[in-house]
Amino acid sequence: MARDVSDSTPIGSKDELISWIAAGEKPASAFRMGTEHEKFPFYAHDLSPVPYEGRDGRGGIRHLLEGMQERLGWEPIVDDGHIIGLAGPEGGGAISLEPGGQFELSGAPVETLHDTADELANHLADVKAIAAPHGIDFVALGHSPLWTRAQTPMMPKGRYKIMANYMPKVGTRGLDMMFRTCTVQVNLDFATEADMVRKLRVSLALQPLATALFAASPFTEGKLNGLQSVRSEIWLDTDKARSGMLAFAFDEGMSYEGYVDWALDVPMYFVKRGAVYHDVAGASFRDLLAGKLAQLPGERATISDWANHLSTLFPEVRLKRFLEMRGADAGPPEMLNALPAFWVGLLYDQVALDAAWDLVKGWSAEERQALRDAVPKAGLEARIGGRMLRDLARDVLALARGGLARRARLDGAGRDETGFLAPLDAIVAQDRTLAQQLASRFEDEWSGEIAPLFPALAL
Repeated sequence: MARDVSDSTPIGSKDELISWIAAGEKPASAFRMGTEHEKFPFYAHDLSPVPYEGRDGRGGIRHLLEGMQERLGWEPIVDDGHIIGLAGPEGGGAISLEPGGQFELSGAPVETLHDTADELANHLADVKAIAAPHGIDFVALGHSPLWTRAQTPMMPKGRYKIMANYMPKVGTRGLDMMFRTCTVQVNLDFATEADMVRKLRVSLALQPLATALFAASPFTEGKLNGLQSVRSEIWLDTDKARSGMLAFAFDEGMSYEGYVDWALDVPMYFVKRGAVYHDVAGASFRDLLAGKLAQLPGERATISDWANHLSTLFPEVRLKRFLEMRGADAGPPEMLNALPAFWVGLLYDQVALDAAWDLVKGWSAEERQALRDAVPKAGLEARIGGRMLRDLARDVLALARGGLARRARLDGAGRDETGFLAPLDAIVAQDRTLAQQLASRFEDEWSGEIAPLFPALAL
């Protein structure tokens, strides 16, 4: 999760909430992409998770953040005296922690996929240089392949304590989501309300396809779990009020206001005042907006309250002042780069975007949901509209490739951005997701042992 927003400007009407989102509109010439990814740190000598303060004389998460601060010169983000992240200069990205110590890079807004690939390479070089003296390495998969929830540490961040207390009240898998999953996502811009709606609908409809293409979590506690993306399965029973496929987004007249109305009805987690997180879990933002929040009498909503509330909503595609693609498991570096390539190719080229809409516009809400439900286990063998998902994947990848080719953003060697789709082309050509490849290696090459996965997939 990115850094909590701090803006005490008061707000008192729904129109102001709508305007805050609408302020994200940009001309296409100013579109950027911001790629975020999470990864699990582990001690290489025994494959155990890394706690905040370290263990047995070895450094921990705190030491990684302090080392990165010294190396990069970024501003520390502190919660109750604990460093829990770093903010880059002038909005240029951030490093943050997920609840179980998952180490996250929230990338800066950049113009091209070449830029985001360079950013990833630089980040991995930096963090590995800091981690190596502590005997720490990293692996990126959709779900922790080995550790139980009890073995997983908890990071010292106020909002996570509130969430951990609330999650078991609204679903059975929320704590697994918090402590044992990793994702990669890309944040993309929109030009107008109509552009937002078209991109939201296309990306929601195709998010299960992205889940299948990026499925990389077939393990739980050292064994095969029978799924291709257990991370995606976990989201099906985390908190239905704040997650899912947003069927209302396909209703006639969908708008910024439609999303705001939905967001207002999602219960809050917290209200932050100064450095203090006030637990208001289950309360209504509408009450805060009206100054009638029972837990904080007289407090009125601020811009930061709204921005922070939006960051605690977890649909398959999330709207803030940009759109966040949230359906993919984390994976190795080539997959981390393929995710933004997939969505940029589809959503930042009008020809590709319109053609993608033509592919999905006939699907019903029930069909979209059935696909979403099937994908964690079936992967590319799931079906929609009478077609196997692997066949749809070929068509969608062709659209994305065309979109990237028409963008014609070249690197120093004259290469366009289409090469970043190569890992996805290989998955479809081989008809084997990364999850299926790893499951096969587990049973054959690794003789049913999970330990060899860690050095094989270490970043």
